[in-house]
Amino acid sequence: MIRMRALPLTVVLALTAGTVRGEELLLFKVEMKDGVVSPQRFEVPAGRPFKLEVRNTGRTAAEFECKPLKKEKVLPPGTTMVMELKGLPAGEYTFVDEYRESLPTGRGVIVAK
Repeated sequence: MIRMRALPLTVVLALTAGTVRGEELLLFKVEMKDGVVSPQRFEVPAGRPFKLEVRNTGRTAAEFECKPLKKEKVLPPGTTMVMELKGLPAGEYTFVDEYRESLPTGRGVIVAK
């Protein structure tokens, strides 16, 4: 049951989701396809929130895992997930397809600059 006092705040949050001070969040895309992560390295602006879209275009399940960001999600074949991330401090953040992290193509890096 939603309390009437909470409704206006809920509406405000829904209207502002995905924006930062009136600006759209930058969107970065990662594809996982049967053990191949693409791109394997990409840059995001340090300190600026952004969206990360991860698509599994392969025939088997993939598991996006980024331990430094404490993000983990299983993606069945043909699915997409989008997550909003807070601005990252400058640095490198390794992510993997956990099911195939031993493959050199199953790893990637987000570089915040």
